[in-house]
Amino acid sequence: MKVVSKQNNSHMCLICGMDNELGVKAQFYNMEDGSVGGSFSFRTEHQSYPGRVHGGMLATMIDELAGRVLWTDRPDQIAVTMDISVKYRKPVPYDVPLKGRGVYTKKLSRAYAAKCWILDGDNNVLAEGEAKYLIMPNEKITDASIDEELDIYIADDVTEINFGEIEAVKCV
Repeated sequence: MKVVSKQNNSHMCLICGMDNELGVKAQFYNMEDGSVGGSFSFRTEHQSYPGRVHGGMLATMIDELAGRVLWTDRPDQIAVTMDISVKYRKPVPYDVPLKGRGVYTKKLSRAYAAKCWILDGDNNVLAEGEAKYLIMPNEKITDASIDEELDIYIADDVTEINFGEIEAVKCV
């Protein structure tokens, strides 16, 4: 699936923060069908059992993907998680390239829901989840300037991400 544009990274977010030493430093993209795609790799610092990524990190990535679905069509707004559920399908190793996809499943003026997947390089589903969000004014969520926190743009040459069978899942 074709990448239409790239989303910015933050400074300190655990998933996308470029200044966070323990962060994943994931990259996210707006896809041609209105979904969000991501590329990332967990490290040993993110482990549970040796050789495996902690389930909490996978839930956090699902949360990030679902949160970034909003920015595919409303990049000036932010939202807070109201509910999230995660299904762990297969053990996730660290130090390997992974990808994620998130799509709207419901879209309202002040809330939305999203379905997300974490995939390996062969498009096997490693984890999947659903989340519901409440869209709120920035000042009700944080005193920080979102524009200043999310101001890191990292250019790359990613023009397409293959999601396998998950690619056929359509956005609302």
